Amino acid sequence: MVRIVGFKKREAEDGNIFYALELEGSLEMVQSQETGRFYATARRTFVSSTFTEKTCMSLVGSELPGSIGKVDCDPYEYTIKETNEVVILSHRYEYIPEVPSKGESEISKSTINDFVKMESPQEAFSLNGVE
Repeated sequence: MVRIVGFKKREAEDGNIFYALELEGSLEMVQSQETGRFYATARRTFVSSTFTEKTCMSLVGSELPGSIGKVDCDPYEYTIKETNEVVILSHRYEYIPEVPSKGESEISKSTINDFVKMESPQEAFSLNGVE
């Protein structure tokens, strides 16, 4: 699972404003290459959205099925803010949705049909002109 922990206002190349949701993965323990000690961290990434600022605010704290994975890309320079050290990276982090395994679905049609028959009178539903 990943959690929506924030959002940022962005401007597209054409000048349009949009919001990107900030996603955070689960806790990971990483060993420092300098000290050998472990520290806790979590992978983060941003995902573009079509939502308004108000909707983005309401989504903070929500969880999504999936993970944040490390994906190879063309090398680029990255400046570490704390030390101003410039490093070359050849990966980025992306949201990877959870895919249900074969035979598994969120809600089957038969479950929905059984619920409709059990909970609602038939005349409450439109038959789209079919009698």
